[in-house]
Amino acid sequence: MRLVEIRLLEGPNVYRLEPVVKIEVSIGRRRTWYGQRDPGRHALVLLGANVPVHERPDPIAAIVAWVRRLRVDHGEGRGGVAVHRSSDPGHWIVTFPWTGEERARLVAEAALALAERDVSPSRTAQLTGAQARLVARWSERIGEARTSPPTWIRDADRRVPIVSISGTNGKSTVTRLITHILVLAGRHVGTTTSDGVLVDERMVDPGDWTGPGGAHTVLARSDIDVAVLETARGGIVLRGMGYESNDASVLTNVSSDHLDLHGIHTLPELAEVKATVARITKPDGWAVLNGDDPLVTAVARRVRARVALFSTDRADGGSPTIRRHVAAGGRAYLLRQGWLVEVHGSKVTRIAEAAHIPITIGGLARHNVANALAAAGGARGLGATIEEVRQGLLDFRPSAERSPGRLNLFRLGHRLVIVDFAHNEAGIAAILDVAEGLAAGGAGRTAPITAIIGTAGDRPDDTLRGIGRIAAQRAQRVAIKETREYLRGRTAATVVGEILAGVVAGGGVAGDVPVYESETVALRAELNGAAGPGGHGRGADAPRVIVLMCHEDRDGVFRLLKDLGARPVDVTEELTTLVPRLQERPRRS
Repeated sequence: MRLVEIRLLEGPNVYRLEPVVKIEVSIGRRRTWYGQRDPGRHALVLLGANVPVHERPDPIAAIVAWVRRLRVDHGEGRGGVAVHRSSDPGHWIVTFPWTGEERARLVAEAALALAERDVSPSRTAQLTGAQARLVARWSERIGEARTSPPTWIRDADRRVPIVSISGTNGKSTVTRLITHILVLAGRHVGTTTSDGVLVDERMVDPGDWTGPGGAHTVLARSDIDVAVLETARGGIVLRGMGYESNDASVLTNVSSDHLDLHGIHTLPELAEVKATVARITKPDGWAVLNGDDPLVTAVARRVRARVALFSTDRADGGSPTIRRHVAAGGRAYLLRQGWLVEVHGSKVTRIAEAAHIPITIGGLARHNVANALAAAGGARGLGATIEEVRQGLLDFRPSAERSPGRLNLFRLGHRLVIVDFAHNEAGIAAILDVAEGLAAGGAGRTAPITAIIGTAGDRPDDTLRGIGRIAAQRAQRVAIKETREYLRGRTAATVVGEILAGVVAGGGVAGDVPVYESETVALRAELNGAAGPGGHGRGADAPRVIVLMCHEDRDGVFRLLKDLGARPVDVTEELTTLVPRLQERPRRS
């Protein structure tokens, strides 16, 4: 038996909706996970499920017994000890609630040490002298330990309502959309995003604040009356959520990203982790779930709150899931005849025309149609009116100032540049959807697409290859930019190598793919004509759509574009130029 980690989670987590100690051990020979990202029912691992007593290995049973005894002896409680499986072969997890940090950690360390030495946890067992002294030493240390309480914010200590947003893609966009809706409605909004902490859309603390630390920072402020909290997987896994409950939650989608990290290998496991934001929603609150994503829709069975589904399915009446939900009197946010609508039972209320919501780029950005629906549900869950939602959606621009790195468009001569934080397969596919629409319109008929791709090194090989494959299949030119500040344990060569392997799998030629050392170097080269004239007779200024997956140096990219003379595209003012098919349609307010 080998210790993997002892970790104190300070708030709701995948195992319990309260602070727990996590003891993870490995039994048997060392093996690595291998399997399907979306496994069949027979191979499904439910991370939060309690393993029945008769299925627990003897070493795990011994740890459990010692945890129970030591907790009772030292005032850490009686019940709540559970055992969980991991999809990592041979890994087992023991969890129990805690009230005093230092004491609880020592309980975990003692239970593990005593179980490893085969010391019986029975109070009537005849121990050897050495065993009795060992138990006494641990008991003395535990008894003298401090008892710092968990830092999570209890409901009794929270004064403002919360909406929590999680999911693989779209978290930041939905978070900023909800924030904008509420700010325009006159609320004072504290927001956490992967860009920083904002108050009323003004940056007050840059950095990635999507964990419990960001939540604590916002909820401690006296100048806000509502909190909009982007919530990432990493914070839930490593520390738990920073507060006891929320009043509304949004789960955007679940797709391949951040897998093979911290014992999370499959999509159902990732969904189970992210579902924590919906599981803590109060019974009288709203959990807004993606009705087009089966993994997200299934979360409805595990929540206490009222459920609203959102869907971009264009079928009459929506998908069977949506139809059943609405028929039962449920609430849904749908796309009907080009309009975003709220459906509640038999009542249908129009919100806004999708093509005239700026972040949808005339409807080309289907992923942002879904994000707008999700944001509408989240804002309504906090009490915003339909009119307030409409005004917020129609006023929000995908600009570098309002939504940096999320579908920011720039024009340089006849070239269009899309700067986006896309960092996985679903992300690059969504941005290429937009690029293809723009290539057939605002950039000139059938303009070629250049995809500058790359991402962080902590993505698994299949994700890196998937990004390369999708880019090769859908763009006329592919370039790779290294992301050296986010290698996260890999070498730059291995990241590039896996992406190149995907390009080849997608029909590309490795020798035709330039590799640049940074995002700015890549973008400058491609804008300066690295792709050649392209048969349009204008050299570097030939019509082209250039997509940049931008993660490492967004500010540097924006400075470069400004220095080169590129101008930001005002989506609202230039919509019919970007999407000519809208020219014959009257603009509706």
